[in-house]
Amino acid sequence: MPRAGRRHKAEGAGSTGATADAPRVRFAGGRTTHLGDLLRWSTGILPGRGVSCYRAGLVTDPAAHRTPRLPELLAPAGDWDCARAAVENGADAIYFGLDRFNARMRARNFTEADLPALMEFLHRRGVRGYVTFNTLVFTEELAGAEDYLRAVIAAGVDAAIVQDVGICRLIRRISPDFPIHGSTQLTVTSPAGVEFARSLGCGLVVLARENSIREIEAIQAAQRGPATRGSPAMPAMPGGDVATTTPIPIPIPEPLPLEVFVHGALCVAYSGQCLTSESLGGRSANRGECAQACRMPYELVSDGKTVDLGDRRYLLSPQDLSGLEVLPDLVRAGVASLKIEGRLKSPEYVASITRVYRKALDRLARPDPATGEPGAIAAAGTRPTDAASPSAPAPATRPADRADPADRYELEMAFSRGLHTGWFRGIDNQALAHARFGKKRGVYLGEVSAVGPDAVRLRLEGPLKPGDGVGFDAGRPDLPEEGGRVYGVRPLRDGMVEVSFGGGAVDFRRIEPGHRLWKTDDPGLGRDLRKSFEGEVPRHTRPLHVEVHGVSGGPLTLIARDDEGHVAQAASAMPLVPAEKRPLTPESLGQSLGRLGGTPFHLGTVGMRLEAGLILPVSELNRLRRDVVAHVEALRAAPRRWTLLPEPAATGSAPSEPVRTETTAGLADTVDAIDAERTIGTLDTTPELIVLVRSIGQLEAALRCGVATVYCDFEDPKKYREAVAIFHTARGCTAPPGAPAGSGIWVAPPRIFKPGEDWILRQVLSSNADGYLVRNPEHLRCFAGKRRRGDFSLNVANPLSAEWFIAHEGLERVTVSYDLNAGQVASLLRAAPPGWFELTLHQHMPLFHMEHCVFCAFLSKGTDYTNCGRPCDKHVVTLRDRTGAEHPLKADSGCRNTVFNAKAQTGAESLGRFVELGARAFRVEFVDETPDQVATVLGRYRALLRGEITGQALWQELKLSSQLGVTRGQFETNEARKVFPRAP
Repeated sequence: MPRAGRRHKAEGAGSTGATADAPRVRFAGGRTTHLGDLLRWSTGILPGRGVSCYRAGLVTDPAAHRTPRLPELLAPAGDWDCARAAVENGADAIYFGLDRFNARMRARNFTEADLPALMEFLHRRGVRGYVTFNTLVFTEELAGAEDYLRAVIAAGVDAAIVQDVGICRLIRRISPDFPIHGSTQLTVTSPAGVEFARSLGCGLVVLARENSIREIEAIQAAQRGPATRGSPAMPAMPGGDVATTTPIPIPIPEPLPLEVFVHGALCVAYSGQCLTSESLGGRSANRGECAQACRMPYELVSDGKTVDLGDRRYLLSPQDLSGLEVLPDLVRAGVASLKIEGRLKSPEYVASITRVYRKALDRLARPDPATGEPGAIAAAGTRPTDAASPSAPAPATRPADRADPADRYELEMAFSRGLHTGWFRGIDNQALAHARFGKKRGVYLGEVSAVGPDAVRLRLEGPLKPGDGVGFDAGRPDLPEEGGRVYGVRPLRDGMVEVSFGGGAVDFRRIEPGHRLWKTDDPGLGRDLRKSFEGEVPRHTRPLHVEVHGVSGGPLTLIARDDEGHVAQAASAMPLVPAEKRPLTPESLGQSLGRLGGTPFHLGTVGMRLEAGLILPVSELNRLRRDVVAHVEALRAAPRRWTLLPEPAATGSAPSEPVRTETTAGLADTVDAIDAERTIGTLDTTPELIVLVRSIGQLEAALRCGVATVYCDFEDPKKYREAVAIFHTARGCTAPPGAPAGSGIWVAPPRIFKPGEDWILRQVLSSNADGYLVRNPEHLRCFAGKRRRGDFSLNVANPLSAEWFIAHEGLERVTVSYDLNAGQVASLLRAAPPGWFELTLHQHMPLFHMEHCVFCAFLSKGTDYTNCGRPCDKHVVTLRDRTGAEHPLKADSGCRNTVFNAKAQTGAESLGRFVELGARAFRVEFVDETPDQVATVLGRYRALLRGEITGQALWQELKLSSQLGVTRGQFETNEARKVFPRAP
C-alpha cells in the first residue's frame, strides 16, 4: 500500500461497460473508477506475446493478497554495507544521512552522487529510503540547502526527515508533494505538536522518545476526533437563502502517522533541546556534532556535600532502549513506523537488530497456533485508552506476544549498556539509568567468586564457550579494563564454572572477587550476521501475488502484483487447450510460478480464473513468469516522480543590499503585511533589557533596578500569581516613563507538555500575566489570543522559521536559537526584520533538559513523583563534572530536570554590532544568583547599553565566558578535553 504522504496522480478515463458491483479503486483525491476500466485504460489486456504493465498510483483493497498491516520497520544505514544489512534482514525502509545537514555527521554517510544507485537498489527490493535533513539550517546556508533538496527530490528519495521549521517551508516552496517526516528533533510530545507538524506539511511525525504507550494512545485518540462538528449560525446568503444552525460535517483529516524509536541508544535529554555539547564544547547536537556528555561520569552534590553513591557515577547515562517486550502494545496503539537507532553502528549491528524485530513483527501478524487467537494487528484497538493514567499498560498475555530469550541475547550482543523499555511503560527513574557504566557491555555472565593464576571461577548466568570475548568490570569503566578470548569453560561440581584464558591474555593481578564478567563478542554470531547480507543473491524476499485468466482456445493471461502497488501482465503466445492428463491446478501453477530464486520475490497468493481442464506447456508458463517478474522489477526500480517546481530566474542586487535568495525573498510580502512598528520601526528605539528570573527574590531585585520587562520561569507555576501581584504593585499597573511598548511581566510554562498536563497550563493562565513565553506547540494553542513571544526552544535559526512563527502563529517576536554564533545572528538580522527577534546576551546555558529525574533516582527510592517524596523541594543539587565544575540542577512542575552550565556566558562583545543591524531586544537570564548578584550583573549590562563600558570589560569584570552560540567555545582547551576525553 502506498505510504501516507505520497500523492498519486492519474488522468481520468471514461467508464465503458463496467458493472455496478465491479471492484473499484480510489485515487488520492477521492475519485473512483472501476478496476476493469483502469486496467483497460492503463495497460490494455491484449492477446499475443507482448507484456503490458503499469505502476499503480492508487489505493486498492489489500485484503485479497496481503497480511494485516504491520508497522513499518525502519533501520539505520550509515553506509552501503549497513543498507544491505538492513534490506537483507527485513527492513521496510532505511534512513540515511548525506554529507551535510544530518544529525550524525560522524557517520560515514552517503553523498548526492550515491542517491540514484542507492534508491534504485532499495526500490528494487521493495524498501523505502528516507534522507535525514534533521539539523538546524542557518541563513547563509539556505541557498545551498535548496540545491541539496532539489537533488534529493529529483533522485526519487521517499521522504526527508526534517527538524527545521524553515526547511519544512522550503520543501513545500519547491515541491508540493514531496513527503516530509517531522524529526524527533521537533520535540513532538502532544496532539498539538502533531498538528503543528501537519501544518508544516509533514506527512508523518516522529514522537519524542519520552512518550509512553499510554500517551501515544492519547495522541492517537485526539487525532481521531469527532466525526462532525457543529457550525455557528450562518448569515443570510445572497439570493435569499435562509441561515441555518444545522451541524455541518467538517472533514476530519486522516490521523498523521506516528513513528517511534523502538531500539537503540537513548538520549537522556529531549531531542532538539540538548545544548550541552554546544555550551561545553562548541559542538552543537542540533548540528549533528553531539559529544555525548551524558555518557560521562558525574558526582552528585546535595546541599554542598558530595553524595556517596558507590559505583554509580554515570548519573545521566540511560540504558539502551529495547521495545521488544512492548512491541504488541505499540502495534495495537497504531504506531505506523518503528525506528531503530544506530547510524554510527556496524552493519552487523544493523543486521542483528533488524532481523530480531522483523521476526517479532511477523510473529505478531500470525494467529497464535496454540489458541487460535488473532494476530496483534487484528486485535488493534481492543484495549481502551486511559488517557488520565500515564502508568504502564497492561502486560501482553498472548504467547505470541512474548519476547524470545534468544532474541534478547542477540540484542545484548549487538550493543548494550543494559536493555530497558525506556519510557514506554511510564516513568521509572530507578530503572532508566543504572549509572554504573556508560559504554557497551554485552551479555552479563556473572560475578567472579575466585581468582586463580590463569582462570576465574563464577556461577554462569549466560551462555559462554571457548572463543568468546569477555571483559572484566571492576566498577571503573573510565579506566583500562581486563579482558580477552576464552580458552576453556570447565563445569565444577558445585555448579560453578572455571573460565580459563590463553597465556598472557589477562593480567589476573588486576582481577578480584566481586568483579563482574561480561560477554562482549560471539564470533559465531558475528559470522552468521555477516552471511546474512554478503553476496549478490537476495536473501530477504517479498511476496509476489499472481492471477491467471483464460478460456479454452485463448491465451493464458498472467497478472502479477507486489505489495507496493506495482502490476505487470503478460499473455501466452499459444492458446490454452484441453488437457489429456494433468490440467492446470492451483498447486501446479504454484510450482511453476513459484520458481523465483535469485529474484527479490517469493510466491504470495495464487488466483486462478481458468476454465477447468486446460493446460499450457511448462516452458510457456516459465516465460510468462520471467517476463512479469522482470517488468515488476523494472517498475520498482523507476525513481519516484515528485513534483519539482522550477527555480526562478536570478535577480541581481546592489552590493550594498543584504544578500537575498529565493528562499528568503518571500519575506518581503510578510513584512508588508505585519504591523510596521513591530517589524521595521525599531531602529529609532532604545535597546531594551529584558530579565528572566527564577525566584521571587530575583524578581524583586530586578524591580529595584528599574527593569521594565521581566520574564518569570519558576519551578512552581503556582507562584506566578504572587509574582504578577508583586510586579503590578511595584509598577502601579502602569509602565514607567520611557518603557518599551511590550513591557510588563511575562510568565513561562514548562518547556515540555505531555497529555494529561493541562492542569499546569491552567495554573500558568490563572496568573493573569501580561504575556506568555511560548516554548512548544501546545503553548501556541493554549495561549492563543494572549500576548505571546517565542522562546529559544522553538529553535529559530533562519528567516523562514521566524516568518512562520511571526506571520502564521502570531507571535510578537521570537528568541534566536542558542545554536547561532555572532556571525550567524548578524546574517539573520540582515535577512529578516530585526524587530522579529530577541537575543539572549547573558545566561547559564541550559544543558540537558530531561524526563529523567536525578532527584528521584539518586535521592529517593521512588520511581516517580507519586512516591519520591519530592527531594527537589528539599535540596539544592549540582552535578560535578570531571573538571570540578558544579552545574546547577533544577526540576520543573512536570518533574523534568534541567542541568545549567555552572559558568555564565555572555555575548556582550557583539552588542554594538547587533544594535547597528537593528536589534533592540536583549535578554539577561539568571539561575541561582542571589538578589545582590542580580543587581550587580544588571548594573553592568545597563552600563553596557549606555555605552559606558565595553563588552570585553564586562565579561572580564564579571568573570564570564565570552561566548555566543558556538563562538569561542571551550572545546579546544585542556579543560574541555577533560569533560569530553573521547571526543575526536
